[in-house]
Amino acid sequence: MHLAELQRLDAAHHLHPFSDNAQLAQKGTRVLTRGEGVYVWDAEGNQLLDAFAGLWCVNLGYGRAELAEVAARQMRELAYYNSFFGCTTEPAIRLAAQLAELAPGDLNHVFYANSGSEANDTIVRLVRHFWAVQGQPQRSVIIGRHNGYHGSTMAGASLGGMKGMHAQGGLPIPDIVHIDQPYWYGEGGQQSPEAFGLARARQLEAKILELGPERVAAFIGEPIQGAAGVFIPPDSYWPEIERICRQYDVLLVADEVICGFGRTGQWFGCQHFGFQPDIMTIAKGLTSGYLPLGGVMFNDRIAGVLREQGGELAHGYTYSGHPVCAAVALENLRLLQSERVLERIREDTGPYLADRWLALAEHPLVGEARIVGMVGALELVADKASRRYFDDRGRVGGLCRDLALRNGLILRATGDAMLLSPPLVIDRSQIDELVDKTRRTLDQTAAALG
Repeated sequence: MHLAELQRLDAAHHLHPFSDNAQLAQKGTRVLTRGEGVYVWDAEGNQLLDAFAGLWCVNLGYGRAELAEVAARQMRELAYYNSFFGCTTEPAIRLAAQLAELAPGDLNHVFYANSGSEANDTIVRLVRHFWAVQGQPQRSVIIGRHNGYHGSTMAGASLGGMKGMHAQGGLPIPDIVHIDQPYWYGEGGQQSPEAFGLARARQLEAKILELGPERVAAFIGEPIQGAAGVFIPPDSYWPEIERICRQYDVLLVADEVICGFGRTGQWFGCQHFGFQPDIMTIAKGLTSGYLPLGGVMFNDRIAGVLREQGGELAHGYTYSGHPVCAAVALENLRLLQSERVLERIREDTGPYLADRWLALAEHPLVGEARIVGMVGALELVADKASRRYFDDRGRVGGLCRDLALRNGLILRATGDAMLLSPPLVIDRSQIDELVDKTRRTLDQTAAALG
């Protein structure tokens, strides 16, 4: 089918997420046709280096025959069965055991979902149920962060603190509140990163005391705020958050949907920042995006209460623990281990990418370059010395993103921050290509701005 006809059908019948569909119909969608390694190709034959791994998720890169073969084999053997009515499948069992082995501490129990959004939706119900069956039904408030992102379901979007999302659909739902984000570059002022991290963490304690500790069920946060702009918290932040949660017996939830499965060079972002959550939500890199799968990891304490006191668990999805998705996840984890992907990030490609990426901070447009492992950002500003942003936030970022595409590079723009999240298998020569194209794009953006 010709590209024009595909675009016509797309405009007529497909409502795209997080898109102005009227503008998109006029402009025409980019139709992707194939992928290999860190590259994708569109219907016009353009080769693009995907520096965003699809949507933070194609950790093993495109075109992995091993994952396709495992999926086909499982489909032939048992394409589907549910996890209801006392049933399960071997891939779901084996994956649960593998996840328990990889997860830090006593996060030994998984509830399967289909996405990160569903996983975060699940925690609202199960965290409240956890407290209710222990005689504390009033303990229903969950604290998130302004500009956090935890998915787009009613509960997930409420947990997140994105104003644009809250403007649609009557969000947030009751008993979800927010504190400020640990965004040092944009909000730290004259404070040192350490002092700022402590101050922002202690907002959690202030909010708990304001609400009453007997009402607060949990706190949720991404180890690194991804969709907000890859905000990497100061080292002082997460240990203080954990201390506060322990002091008031507030459950600590790490949204590992982006950071999980190697993005930071560790299996999970909480390991990089040195804190132990009670609950983790997972998705994306769990299957490298090849099939939809998410989950919630619970510690022994929470799982024990849900099992022994919770009665029938009145929650679940048709595709919870889907055998084909679970089989692909198992193979994905095996390949991450056998190919030593995380070790390479820590010892080789991660430091190399960091050196080259951080050097872009010298560019006149770049206020800050930041990176951990294989996730980073460039903050584009009108004035570096004063950290003054451009008027009409997002215009310059959009221009830079579009110029990057012309240069054969996919970067995501959030406001005027250019976000980086390449496949974890990227090598040094491809890193050179990525950074060289980014620098060329920055030069072109500066020239276009005059």
